[in-house]
Amino acid sequence: MKLENLKENVGAWWDNLAEGWRHLRDSAASALTSFKPGEQTNLPGEAEIDAGARLPGRGWGMLGGDVFEDETRVVVRLEVPGMAKEDIDIEVREDALVISGEKRFERESSEGRWRVMQCAYGSFRRTVPLPVAIQAEEARATYRNGVLRVEMPKSARGKPRGVSIRVD
Repeated sequence: MKLENLKENVGAWWDNLAEGWRHLRDSAASALTSFKPGEQTNLPGEAEIDAGARLPGRGWGMLGGDVFEDETRVVVRLEVPGMAKEDIDIEVREDALVISGEKRFERESSEGRWRVMQCAYGSFRRTVPLPVAIQAEEARATYRNGVLRVEMPKSARGKPRGVSIRVD
């Protein structure tokens, strides 16, 4: 009887773990974004970083986002912490919102070593599919507390044309 209970408990634990991984994969897949070092990224050199802090996937980061739609508009919110609004570019292309920029590394001092490096730095590009056609020329963007918010009125016309959006 005890062996059967143990098998049931292990089976339930495994099912919960598998379900959790599936949920994480499904919800985070589109948020996973590649960061490539650019000219101004300013990453520390190999000699400044402990071997254990330099992870193979350090060029990847999560840029979580939300897409909201109501009768008249589509709102996209994207978490892009640690950036200045001047370093963010936004465009509407066909049926997608394209957000790109460069997150720069900020040095603490010229002495010392980095023991842990989990943040992603460099140039990135994130494409957010739009559920409906929008009026790209009427779109407005704001950036506060690390969250980019782009509000776009829906279009009664065909597909949107390519337009750049200024961040306030």
